[in-house]
Amino acid sequence: MADKIDTVGAAAVEAAREAAVAEAGADQVGEHLGVIAESERVVTHTFECLHPGYLGWRWAVTCARIPRARTVTINEVVLLPGDDALLAPRWIPWAERIAPGDVGPGMLLATPAEDPRLVAGYTAGSDPKTPDEAVEIRTVVRELGLGRNRVLSREGRDLAVERWLVKGGPDVAEARQAPAICSSCGYFIRLRGELGAAFGVCANEYASSDGHVVSIDHGCGAHSDVVEDRRGIELPPLLWSDAIDVSEEIVMFD
Repeated sequence: MADKIDTVGAAAVEAAREAAVAEAGADQVGEHLGVIAESERVVTHTFECLHPGYLGWRWAVTCARIPRARTVTINEVVLLPGDDALLAPRWIPWAERIAPGDVGPGMLLATPAEDPRLVAGYTAGSDPKTPDEAVEIRTVVRELGLGRNRVLSREGRDLAVERWLVKGGPDVAEARQAPAICSSCGYFIRLRGELGAAFGVCANEYASSDGHVVSIDHGCGAHSDVVEDRRGIELPPLLWSDAIDVSEEIVMFD
């Protein structure tokens, strides 16, 4: 059951307005929007906010009175958003905002210590049991020079495969219309390791995938086996030439 609005507090509109004006200035406080009961003998008056940067916001002035008192005491004055208030976008942490391709020249992107896409290189792809074990393994790898500190984990490889198939897989439009697949193309350079069984890099500068990873069953119109049936065209007869006939005798004058 809602609290009954205190009549003394509800009538204290001007006292609440004066408090809002004292906080924000007379030019920032608009018309009285209403009053609500917070609890017994405690009410909050709301006023329109006239600041152009706070559209839809309202000044909220909370006041209270002690039992049998005929005046109110101002508890607080705050600026609150209304239902249609202009609000700042929801804060998104940097780690969630960064997108593929955001790292430019001179920028550094820190790799999380527990990045699930990576595992310690010395484990040959298996996951350490604890964070401390992962640190110890990376230290050993670094000290003994056994290779890279960290390599792709199974999850990291799976995520890479998913991304590569979006742009360079067999289901994109250019692959469906291609005369042949990439594995039979002379410009196809296969990757090494496990991923090489399904992926390579395009080395045709005229292809849209040049320098990008493509699947072996991807394809495009720039396949190396695409040849022009007509190697040349017949030229019409020469009508006139200003070339010098070097076979003619050259006369020298003293």
